Amino acid sequence: MPEAVLITDVGPRDGLQNQPKILTIEQRIALIGAIAEAGVPQIEVGSFVSPRAVPAMAGTDQVFAALSQQPYYSTPSLALIPNMKGYELARDAGAKTVTMVLYASDGMAQKNAAMTMAQAEDITIDILKLAKQEGIQVIATVAVAFACPFDGATDPKLVETIAGKFIQAGADQLVLADTIGSAHPQQVRDITASLVKSHGAAQLGCHFHDTRAMGLANVFAAVESGIRRFDSSIAGLGGCPFAPGASGNVATDDIAMMLGQMGFDTGIDINKLMQASDLAQQLTGTAPGGRSKPWLQGHLAKIAS
Repeated sequence: MPEAVLITDVGPRDGLQNQPKILTIEQRIALIGAIAEAGVPQIEVGSFVSPRAVPAMAGTDQVFAALSQQPYYSTPSLALIPNMKGYELARDAGAKTVTMVLYASDGMAQKNAAMTMAQAEDITIDILKLAKQEGIQVIATVAVAFACPFDGATDPKLVETIAGKFIQAGADQLVLADTIGSAHPQQVRDITASLVKSHGAAQLGCHFHDTRAMGLANVFAAVESGIRRFDSSIAGLGGCPFAPGASGNVATDDIAMMLGQMGFDTGIDINKLMQASDLAQQLTGTAPGGRSKPWLQGHLAKIAS
């Protein structure tokens, strides 16, 4: 049997939060539905942050409510939260998995969440304790795990310390985020191999941006270390509004193609994924599409004929 790799499409959250066009609730639901129809195993459908700070994520509770009413929608849906209030809103909306952001620099913590690294860690510990009681999974994502646009290069030892602390504290998953797309494959291989050696691969994941065309190469480096969980974004949408230089995430189009050709099972239907990618481009007007998309479309057309 092919070895499975779990892909979480973060396009409806990370992808849409920094686009000039704000989609309606109905458009967001349509995009989520198209991604789910393609067989993507998990989808980050929104965030419970201040709508003043991130207008594109206003109404995420309505998105959860609408998805719960769709009889054929069963894809696990994640929500990003910034603090305890965000956790409570996500829980009340019906989220069963939440993502809390930790930081490998104080500069990013202040810009993104108006708190220190230590404060974010304390809040996450409190959320973990409550979530365990309430049956909600928590993904701890370490932002700027490779470099920060404000504080510069990140010390790998600091990242390993944060990762170890939150795996020990009971995080269901620990994700390393290359927030501004600064990482290169050797960096990725070194830190992921070290973490896999210390903690095993089951709870570890990676989140790469494609700012310098390194996204897919970094995924490959992490795969070589044993990582089998990755975030990606439909049609290469992405970018953090609080991190200068953060461009689109590695495209789900590209990562699904590469992993499939390497013999891994992603559960994704590439043909339907292209339809979801087309929809993302139509709705936003800015989604670049995966780098492999022209080839994939031509390849699929040949098969169809």
